[in-house]
Amino acid sequence: MTDSVEAPEPRGEGAEGGRRGRRAKRGPLGRLALFYRQVVAELRKVVWPTRHQLTTYTVAVIVFVLVMIGILTVLDWGFGRIIEYVFG
Repeated sequence: MTDSVEAPEPRGEGAEGGRRGRRAKRGPLGRLALFYRQVVAELRKVVWPTRHQLTTYTVAVIVFVLVMIGILTVLDWGFGRIIEYVFG
């Protein structure tokens, strides 16, 4: 005969206690205010780029887009010429 020992439930988890119970009791404006506070707290954690980094990243993106436009233009022109040659 073996006795089984059940682990006790941790406090604060469940329908009656903990953070869930308090959060569920807030009204729509309270939840909206909580959301706004959390957004502001997360934005304070962001490491914003310097003006120099922002300029560098912007130039890199613009150059990359222009290179891709050039490649696609050449491919489109080339495929157009091939289709024109094949189908006459």
